[in-house]
Amino acid sequence: MHYEVNGNPLQADDEGYLLEADYSDEVCAVIAAAEGLALAPDHWVVINYYREQYREHGHTPNFRTTLKDLESRIEACDSKRLYDLFPAGPAKQGVRVAGLPKPFGKGGY
Repeated sequence: MHYEVNGNPLQADDEGYLLEADYSDEVCAVIAAAEGLALAPDHWVVINYYREQYREHGHTPNFRTTLKDLESRIEACDSKRLYDLFPAGPAKQGVRVAGLPKPFGKGGY
């Protein structure tokens, strides 16, 4: 599988995760469109959070850690809100849309 951004192909695995991280906003828009998502400001909060975590730690956090960390960044943030943003699972679909490689284990550490 691959995505095409500005005429350049980006390699992805069979589940749509990029094989190498790409931090451009254009990549997010292309992957979100393929996922059927229209990105709103709260989507970008989650996307930028996952990117920060990946840059700092080399992987993305699990759902529980994500929820705890985003409580102060998104109004009325709870698991339902995150699933409203990323219906296929914030720890999986959110990471995919952020342009990051597949998370370890069950969506995190």
